[in-house]
Amino acid sequence: MAQIPLPRPYQDTEAYWSAAKEHRFVIQKCRDCGEHQFYPRGVCSHCLSSALDWVEASGSGTVYSFSVNYRAPHPGFAGKTPFVLAIVELAEGPRMMTNIVDCDPESVRIGMPVVVTFDDVTEEITLPKFRPA
Repeated sequence: MAQIPLPRPYQDTEAYWSAAKEHRFVIQKCRDCGEHQFYPRGVCSHCLSSALDWVEASGSGTVYSFSVNYRAPHPGFAGKTPFVLAIVELAEGPRMMTNIVDCDPESVRIGMPVVVTFDDVTEEITLPKFRPA
């Protein structure tokens, strides 16, 4: 069976993936303007400062948008359909693309409260996903 495509951690994302492996949910926060951001990058998306820290995030949010996928977009997803691909608005403000799990895909709704959960896909990669709160 084919494996799902997995992220490849690099300099700007290593801390995120290391924390996920420990089942901790972290995002970046700018020391200059105080804004949180996601996805990880080398400069603040709000003020372009490079003064970024990794901070523990609450792990809570709401479904901003979603799609229930009935067709596998890659051979690694064969047998995993239907699944929910969603954009979750984190309590800290940023939005992230993720999966909604541990519920009937047809029950997912915009505005639904969700909390982070962790999927240990391999020994190296753990994917943060969200489930109903």
